[in-house]
Amino acid sequence: MMKNEKASLSIKRIAGIAILLIFLCGVGVMATNIKVNNVKIVLSNHYEMNVLTTKTKVSDILEESHIALLPEENVVPNVDSQISENRIITITKTLEEGQDVIKLAEANSEVSMEQLLGDYTPVIEKVITETVEIPFETITKDSSNGADGTNKILTKGKNGLKEITYRAKFKNDIEIERTVLAETIITNPVNQIVQVNKKTVTSRANTQRTTSTNPATTSTNRLAQKVVGKTPTVKNFNTSAYCACVKCCGKTNGITSSGVKASSWCTLAAGKAYPVGTIIYIPSLSNKPNGGWFIVQDRGGAISNNKLDIYMGTHSQALQFGRKNLECYVYYM
Repeated sequence: MMKNEKASLSIKRIAGIAILLIFLCGVGVMATNIKVNNVKIVLSNHYEMNVLTTKTKVSDILEESHIALLPEENVVPNVDSQISENRIITITKTLEEGQDVIKLAEANSEVSMEQLLGDYTPVIEKVITETVEIPFETITKDSSNGADGTNKILTKGKNGLKEITYRAKFKNDIEIERTVLAETIITNPVNQIVQVNKKTVTSRANTQRTTSTNPATTSTNRLAQKVVGKTPTVKNFNTSAYCACVKCCGKTNGITSSGVKASSWCTLAAGKAYPVGTIIYIPSLSNKPNGGWFIVQDRGGAISNNKLDIYMGTHSQALQFGRKNLECYVYYM
């Protein structure tokens, strides 16, 4: 009887061991069928992390890695997609550059992640100090009631000088914004006083002339290169400045009436006599960003054909510019 019990117990042990071995083999087979992926996650602050995961859906991988998207962040590929073959997940902030990256990815699924990240270039800030001229103003005196009715300069004008310290922002080595930090006047300008006979003199704001001189031939500016073979019309404009704020234009997105985003020291608002795309060179602003070359991209309710409005990066810059009569070279496209 004892022998039978021992034999029965041995059989049970053998059967138990066999079942355990079969279970372990099954787990091993299941484990070999589960693929482990090495995924790179690029955060919006450009920090990179690598994670090992068996997940393939973007939202599952982010959740497993304890990464929560902020309201102002986007992810490529989107959260409902499977990871792409390059196994890279990129999180960006909802800026216009980021939106462009997302649109590019949606439009062309074959674009590589390296190309997409190349469009998301960081902005670099620099402090710049430069000396600029302060244009003199012209003051007229009426001589129509005097003995001498001719026009002549009584006091010759002279530009002043001032030192300006800026905080400038660059992207791809191109200046995109400039903010004044400090300003020191070195010498004040001397106003030019002109004696005029108002009975015979026509307002300069309404006169224009053509010239054989073309400033575009000596400039490397991209706008100048478009008008090298054109003859400009020289005209005086009453010029002011504006920015992308509610006070200036009733909105804050910086989108012009032509549909493009305004660029500081490049975009002009002009009257309907100057079609969108008209290029205008202002010699007295040649020391400013973009070398004094501007393009008409905007309109304005208070902008007549004798007025120009220059787009600035900030409201303080627009106020500082003020209003002045400037000679301009107009290139009709």
